[in-house]
Amino acid sequence: MYNCEKQIVRVLGQITGEVCGYLSEVIIVNNRSTDNGERVVRQYLSEHKLSVKCSLFRNDDNYGLGGSHKVAFQYAVDHGFDYVIVLHGDDQGDISNILPYLKKRAYEKYDCFLGARFMKGSKLQGYSGFRTFGNYVYNFLFTVGCGYPVYDLGSGLNMYKVSLLKDKFYLRYKDNLIFNYCMVLGAAYYKHKVRFFPIVWREDDQVSNVKMVSQAVTVLKLLVSFMINRKKFVEAEHRDQVVTDYTAQIIYTNE
Repeated sequence: MYNCEKQIVRVLGQITGEVCGYLSEVIIVNNRSTDNGERVVRQYLSEHKLSVKCSLFRNDDNYGLGGSHKVAFQYAVDHGFDYVIVLHGDDQGDISNILPYLKKRAYEKYDCFLGARFMKGSKLQGYSGFRTFGNYVYNFLFTVGCGYPVYDLGSGLNMYKVSLLKDKFYLRYKDNLIFNYCMVLGAAYYKHKVRFFPIVWREDDQVSNVKMVSQAVTVLKLLVSFMINRKKFVEAEHRDQVVTDYTAQIIYTNE
């Protein structure tokens, strides 16, 4: 989470008893928020007794969205989990959308089980037609470049097989919002088994960090560089600043 004190409580409210039945542990990764996010998380966890262990982490530096993924991935690897589910703290996605697939264990056949806003069965609330059209265009371009159907380049609800993450192939990917795009491209090169599933996505009181024009250009350049030389792309250093270790401190736990 990053500066989403109004939304994070709603996200935690999604973690119902039914959802907990499919989870072993929950971690909230605070990427050095400057608001009262930590306080409201601690208050929520002290007032609501979840049936699974739940811990609040604080990154040792502002690592960005991608860097926070790397913190969570490493924790999952170090503690021997089978799968890791990533849910953004801004309450745009809903973990209940993945629940039917958890019940049927549909994810077991795949390395990457990714929420998609732009496929049959998905619903968008408060999302402009212009942005929707742009995403369809880029999904098509990435489908061509990757060689497998791409229905989203980075929603706020994704699931990964932890064994996939042990070699840290993702470590040199961007630490910002571009991280998920790199993951989609990397899946093509490494031949990961990928499946998308439809989700409900909403925008109401969230603050977007995306600068559409500049990001569109950056993403297009990213795709072109991948298509020109896939091996060079996955082996390249994409980060603006190299971080040796993505570390965080546990500042609260409900156990």
